[in-house]
Amino acid sequence: MSFSVALAGGIFLSIYGLIISEKVNRAAAAVFGAALMVLLGVVSESNVVGFIDFGTIGLLIGMMVIVNIMKKTGIFEYVAIRAAKRAKADPWMIMVLFAVITAVASALLDNVTTILLIVPVTFVITETLKIDAYPFVIVEILMANIGGTATLIGDPPNIMIGSANGIGFLDFLVNLGPVVVVIFLAIMLIMRFTVGKKLHVSEDSKKKIMKMDESLAIRDYKLLRKSLIVLVATIMGFIFHSTFHLESATVALSGAAILLFISGSDPEDVFMDIEWTTIFFFMALFVLVGGLEEAGIIEWFAQIILNATHGNLMMTLLILLWGSALLSSFLDNIPFVATMIPLIQSVGQLSGMDVMPLWWALALGACLGGNGTMIGASANVVACGMLEKKNHKVSFLEYMKSAFPIMLVSIVIATIYIMIKYV
Repeated sequence: MSFSVALAGGIFLSIYGLIISEKVNRAAAAVFGAALMVLLGVVSESNVVGFIDFGTIGLLIGMMVIVNIMKKTGIFEYVAIRAAKRAKADPWMIMVLFAVITAVASALLDNVTTILLIVPVTFVITETLKIDAYPFVIVEILMANIGGTATLIGDPPNIMIGSANGIGFLDFLVNLGPVVVVIFLAIMLIMRFTVGKKLHVSEDSKKKIMKMDESLAIRDYKLLRKSLIVLVATIMGFIFHSTFHLESATVALSGAAILLFISGSDPEDVFMDIEWTTIFFFMALFVLVGGLEEAGIIEWFAQIILNATHGNLMMTLLILLWGSALLSSFLDNIPFVATMIPLIQSVGQLSGMDVMPLWWALALGACLGGNGTMIGASANVVACGMLEKKNHKVSFLEYMKSAFPIMLVSIVIATIYIMIKYV
């Protein structure tokens, strides 16, 4: 083993360990690791910028700007109250409607943003009904990750996969949308018999919900109209971006720029609300994985996979799907996918195999597998932190007991779908 391989691998594993341990802020750990890669000569200064996927970075920033402006209108609170009243304040029906809203919003926005918007509203509804918020939030975490699996922009792993390989919004929707719908229905059926029967509220609590005036939630109708027009135009841009030879990041940033210009919002306030910690985490992560590429470790792993599967598509798909799901349950799916992308590209180059089905297997495994534990995806960590602020501390085992079996069910369904569609 060469010194550069040992150095790159050592830095990467050490930083990965810090990220998993959560003893150090993950962004701080990743930036420190990226700096070490450059300072110790694993990655040359001239190659640093080349390793950073600005397609992913641009798409994230663009969508964050649009959502940050939209949330000022109160539209998300309006939708939640409207849904609760539409369900006649029945807790099970509220859970179903919130699950639908979360899944659809995650597909069109992203799962972390959706959780940040839907969970506070859930607390308002559950406190009014005098019912435990935990089962509602767990369902919303599951549906945020499941819904986000369906589209290019729904989950950070998909953004990374799409940006690295030129895969468009419609490609994700056509290939992953059908199985996501089946998984959604299956999980809600399970929830009906495990959680739904335990949800009971008083008639007085129901009356409080029915008396809430959702129209009061809308704080700025003029801004809402502008925001909805830009959001719809941006989503249409994602759908047809390949027709106009535009990158998804260009579409998102253009939508953000237009909305920022026509909304009259203070740019400083909008930019202040961007999750810069997440942005810098991504940038540093790309440099860390670039160090593995420079050292030849990625190609070495690709050769191991080829030797194990003998280039057989079905075996490669199964190993990738289940391996991604199980690893993404216990590791954050973002650094995992950042590592897997160049690995799959190397598999394609070495074997001549059509790797397109492998991208779908990776997306399904990483996004759905993220549901398995409370550290499996960023949305899980954010939601559990919000529960803790409401004096409901969620233990690792408590969450895993609720979510891991459901994650396994979703992967079984994904396996059947992958085998039928691609093998």
